[in-house]
Amino acid sequence: MAELAEAVTHPLDPLTASEIERAAAIIRRQRPGMDRLRFPLLMLAEPAKQEVYAFRAGDPIPRRARATLLDRADGAAYEAVVSLEEDRLESWRALPGAQPPILMEEFAAVDALVKSDERWLAALARRGITDADLVQVDLWSVGDYPIQGVDSARRLVRAASYLRNRPSDNGYAKPIENVVAIVDLNENRVLQILDGDVVPLPPESGNYDAASVGELRTDLMPLDILQPEGPSFSIEGCLLSWQRWSMRVTMHPTDGLVLHQVAYDDGERRRPILYRAALSEMVVPYGDGTDAFHWRNAFDAGEYGMGRNMGSLSLGCDCLGEVRYLDAVVAGDDGEPMLCPNVVCIHEEDYSILWKHYDLSTGSSEVRRSRRLVVSSIATLGNYEYGFYWYFYQDGHIEFEIKLTGVVQTRALPPGGSDDYGTIVSTDLSAVNHQHIFNMRLDFDVDGTGNSVVEVDTVPLPPGEANPHRNAFAAQETLLETEQQAQRIIDPLKSRCWKIVNPTKLNRFGEPVAFKLLPEASSLMLAAADSRVAARARFAQNHLWVTPYDPNEMHAAGDYPNQSTGEDGLPRWTAQDRGISDTDVVLWHTFGVSHIPRPEDWPIMPVERIGFQLLPVGFFDRNPSLDVAPPQPACHPGGEPNE
Repeated sequence: MAELAEAVTHPLDPLTASEIERAAAIIRRQRPGMDRLRFPLLMLAEPAKQEVYAFRAGDPIPRRARATLLDRADGAAYEAVVSLEEDRLESWRALPGAQPPILMEEFAAVDALVKSDERWLAALARRGITDADLVQVDLWSVGDYPIQGVDSARRLVRAASYLRNRPSDNGYAKPIENVVAIVDLNENRVLQILDGDVVPLPPESGNYDAASVGELRTDLMPLDILQPEGPSFSIEGCLLSWQRWSMRVTMHPTDGLVLHQVAYDDGERRRPILYRAALSEMVVPYGDGTDAFHWRNAFDAGEYGMGRNMGSLSLGCDCLGEVRYLDAVVAGDDGEPMLCPNVVCIHEEDYSILWKHYDLSTGSSEVRRSRRLVVSSIATLGNYEYGFYWYFYQDGHIEFEIKLTGVVQTRALPPGGSDDYGTIVSTDLSAVNHQHIFNMRLDFDVDGTGNSVVEVDTVPLPPGEANPHRNAFAAQETLLETEQQAQRIIDPLKSRCWKIVNPTKLNRFGEPVAFKLLPEASSLMLAAADSRVAARARFAQNHLWVTPYDPNEMHAAGDYPNQSTGEDGLPRWTAQDRGISDTDVVLWHTFGVSHIPRPEDWPIMPVERIGFQLLPVGFFDRNPSLDVAPPQPACHPGGEPNE
């Protein structure tokens, strides 16, 4: 296991292991008597943007930590900011009514509590299950769905159960239908067991490991990716540089993979594009109206922590080629640092042609190969995996992609039954309809912090003198001037995109330099607007929101969506209808997958992809990839003959 460097060289470097220890110690020392404190979050308190831009190598680096705390003695939650430089608690505030994200230790606690509950054991016995050790218990946040006889102010979770005939089995093949536990996490007590109609366990296995699937393919020849001189990128601490691109790569316990200060070296100028880019929030609402499922939804960032659930990546499996990894250190529930190795993978990929033209007059051809830089991480949240991939290209454009895989959520059906809310994927087993809706927070600084957002639609020109043949079309631009005006929905029929322009920086044609956000077609929240899940995930009402930069506005559903009713986040902030023209703007882009499962998604789901692109529009004066060298050795018409 690699060791993390303790040296801090930049204000955005994440907390080191020793800084985490010191921050937790300061809090405990200055809050004597609170001996049951837990640390759902403990991370760098990011300095003000102006401080970061003003920083120069060798300057002093004041360090502050931000913590979210849970007092097990009474269930109260707090936020604290610690000055590591001054060895003191800088601020402390109570969070009345807020529930911090679910702790790692609570997963194990729920498993033990449920399995020792006589009511749960009796419910299993009704279904012919006598060995509790073979049961997989999955924890689910409760949202704000009321539970009869239970005070919603408690710290609660629901727990569903699945049978594994062997410890290595895919438990989702055998859901134990209509058995749900209600658990109070602060009291460490099972409050209720909801035991409904008995549904027989589906008969088939859902195992997908190599030993279980039968004969494997043997006709795939080796594919080696070699870079004998090493990769073309360099890493110094968190600073990653490649082909004129530079950025800082870190891991945040809630947001997961974070990029800071994404910039492009254009001649002698380092031109900023993005100050901070990361997942803001996501929600997974299920579309099953039954009592066993209607309450199932997950805010995987705010309720569980995307960064706290990142997995270690393996060469040849998760990443291929000349790979470099970044480790991360996170605070455990007890405030002690935990080393998480290989949570970020960085490598290069050949990506087909960059550009090409064959000149019919001369018979000559010019072609360039495209190389892209890949920065990725993968999180496991229950049954699903989410891969987060940033791609950087030599022509100055950026792509972001989320790869969804894992095991679909299932429910057991009565023998021979059908399902209005899902797809039958195995005998008496249905995979439930659901959505994965993501929101990315994109803090743009396109050639500086004074930016505006312009909506661009491609539309036919009206018939007339300018369009006598009725074939002309053009880009129609609309400046978005306020937060309310900037709540927008995609329109693929108009090729709608949004340009982030710097009105004070002009290119050689006299136009403002810009990048554009090019969305993919995707639906928004399908649950009714007055449903509980839609009220809690109101960011899913629009594909685009724009706000003026505020360092306290970081998460689209607020900082504490666990058991929230949805008052916080984008709708509350944008109700101010602040101006967003020629200012420091943040774009919040919502996109997602509406998943009607296929039989081919079982027993494990092939990757499904969703994302967006960021493309320069007049940011450069010409194609910035003209200086990419031709392929070596030189190309030959027809290629080399086969042996």
